[in-house]
Amino acid sequence: MRNSVFFILFIFSSLFTYLCAQPVKMHGQLSVKGVQLVNQKGEPVMLRGVSYGWHNWWPRFYNRGSIKWLRDDWKATVVRAAMGVDPERGYFRSKEWSVETIEKVIDAAIENDIYVIVDWHSHTIHQKEAIEFFEHIARKYGDKPHVLYEIFNEPERIQWELVKKYSIEVIQAIRRIDPDNIILVGSPHWCQDLHIVADDPIIGFDNLMYTVHFYAATHKQGLRDRCMYALSKGIPIFASETAGMEATGNGPINHAEWQTWIDWMEQSQISWITWSISDKNETCSMLTPEADSKGEWSENHLKESGKLTRAYLRKNAGAE
Repeated sequence: MRNSVFFILFIFSSLFTYLCAQPVKMHGQLSVKGVQLVNQKGEPVMLRGVSYGWHNWWPRFYNRGSIKWLRDDWKATVVRAAMGVDPERGYFRSKEWSVETIEKVIDAAIENDIYVIVDWHSHTIHQKEAIEFFEHIARKYGDKPHVLYEIFNEPERIQWELVKKYSIEVIQAIRRIDPDNIILVGSPHWCQDLHIVADDPIIGFDNLMYTVHFYAATHKQGLRDRCMYALSKGIPIFASETAGMEATGNGPINHAEWQTWIDWMEQSQISWITWSISDKNETCSMLTPEADSKGEWSENHLKESGKLTRAYLRKNAGAE
């Protein structure tokens, strides 16, 4: 009898581990209920993961091997593919190659059964081009529950009225093709004006969330207060770009403030993404130049931000 009980517990434990390693199989089609991201059963769910650096500068990491490593070793349930729009080798100058590079991450995420954010990584409005790009992605991948659309990375000094108008046009274009996958909407001042969004949200669409971006050494309780105001007004939030250092991407990591952010997001059940999988000489780049393009990174390949991000992900996944 005892052996039978142990066997049943082993089977359930193995099944749970299997499903946790395949978050899309576990959670299925995501949607928004109130301010909460929920799974196919309507149960609250949090996604935790990492963003790749700009695709035009760090394409070497945009591959199947790195996705599998981030899923298996870092315990990421979501990755973010950052489509650089304006710079050299970005979407405007190298369209076909750019789309192919992003699709490598999307295909690998689907293959590894994790969620993937397709991020239009620009700071200015390019409505025609954004619609063209997201229509293509929606036609090719809109039937997959793995895909989330981030339609404007970080509006800088653009008024919410213009960002809102742009967002509605892009949302409408996506929804004509994909009626239900999550769409992430940015706000002015590098996705920090959530208090303005809260007083004038986009209406008439389902499964929208608004992004907040923070760098913990710069953005502290004041930004969390804005987030809490937005939540109190019924605005669902997704922290799609976060890190522990200054907003420049450099400077020392503020360990205490980053931990405060992590604790707050976990308590509020807000999904979060850390920036970035790249090997630039800056604090926010998580890897060293010696890191293999396809994953299997040792501690020696991780800079401080990478080590901390991996630890946060593994801890909150129950891996350690």
